[in-house]
Amino acid sequence: MRVRAQGLCLLLVLFLAACTGSRPAVPDFDGPRFSEDVLPMLNQFQAYSADLPGLQLDSWSSLMAGSQQGAAVIPFDAANSPLVKLAENKSVAGGPSAAQVELLKAWIDNGARNDRGEVPFADAEHLLYVCNQADATISVIDMETNLIIRTVDLKPLGFSANARPHHIAVEDDGSAWYVSLIGESKVLKFNRDNELLGFAEFETPGMLALHPTNNELWVGRSMMAANPPQRVGVIERDRMTIDEVEVFFPRPHALVIRPEGDYAYTASLAENRLASVSIEDEEVGAMQSVEGAIHTFVQFAITPDGQTMVVGGQLTGTLFIFDLSNPESPTLVDSMDVNAAPWHPVITPDGRYVYFGNKMANTVTVVDLQARRVVKVIEGQGISQPHGSAVSPDGRYVYISNSNLKGAYTPRHSFDEGLGTVVVIDTRTNEIAQVIEVGHYASGLGARIPR
Repeated sequence: MRVRAQGLCLLLVLFLAACTGSRPAVPDFDGPRFSEDVLPMLNQFQAYSADLPGLQLDSWSSLMAGSQQGAAVIPFDAANSPLVKLAENKSVAGGPSAAQVELLKAWIDNGARNDRGEVPFADAEHLLYVCNQADATISVIDMETNLIIRTVDLKPLGFSANARPHHIAVEDDGSAWYVSLIGESKVLKFNRDNELLGFAEFETPGMLALHPTNNELWVGRSMMAANPPQRVGVIERDRMTIDEVEVFFPRPHALVIRPEGDYAYTASLAENRLASVSIEDEEVGAMQSVEGAIHTFVQFAITPDGQTMVVGGQLTGTLFIFDLSNPESPTLVDSMDVNAAPWHPVITPDGRYVYFGNKMANTVTVVDLQARRVVKVIEGQGISQPHGSAVSPDGRYVYISNSNLKGAYTPRHSFDEGLGTVVVIDTRTNEIAQVIEVGHYASGLGARIPR
């Protein structure tokens, strides 16, 4: 049953230049030039070479390639660029002067352009979006290089420091992306250039699920919502108008749509129940119950062939596996004990493995869905209260965000206290390949879904 909700769509032209993720036009531009103004003074930043190992300062391309620790410069975002933060927070003999730091900042905030006026990573194709829930920002990572290439700051766009961006969905062609804001009770829509296009109002939105073929974006409720309406949202993506669908149980949080686009699935945080909802008529098709103590279902993932669905139980440390041969009525076929608090799962493009962080154990678990067994539990630096998950289009890397609210991970520099991370796992070895430091309280991730 559909319940009409207040919808709001505004095409905004709100100071888009203030969005640090936007890409100004080229080739004409004002501000410092790299070869004339920036390159001649970069030798003064060699004093920080030990703090950014592997960073080369002899050319624009080497500077943009970053260090062994990741990006040194984030275009349009001098304040969060590691090279600038080092210069502003350390006093090193022979280091840059205040005037040189200001020049570098001006160049970065103007896009860190080369002499032809080109903005780095303007054509990056496979992007990973990271919600920094405590900063009201989104970090954008290029999955080809695993570098942070943009920061989208919601505050200059009129949203509060308590906006709490939580989860992200990305159009298949990368042309637009969506983010839920718990603190603003809104779902925002941005284009590929990180310009705000509109928003829909929805009380305490949480998980997002993009329909693979039609115009719908489905929205669940945040875990932070103690007693929200027993409904999920359905947004028309082109107009950002929203209706709500009754699901008849409290706190609907977990949310996913089958690749075939015929059914959506949601589950309760408060009860051991999940529901299938027909996309065609938005009616609840079947209500399933799972035995045992309250599991608190966090999030689903479905294999690319649409035949298997998994969900983690936060409170019982259990992974549940459902058969979707009859998509209207998922059948529980297996369950297994895993480490504490299995969070957001992600399945590799071949449908073989599922990865998920264990939020209360600071580990990442890998399960072979064919053999129905845990094949590895990954531990290591950077895994600290794991939250969101994503996979690269080729399946080579799995990305796990870490909120690090309890400080189990110590950032590389003392002035970056409490930063969250994105841990990059090489799926060939199931080892940590890289730790990317992002903003505070890293939560949901979003990327184009491999199909």
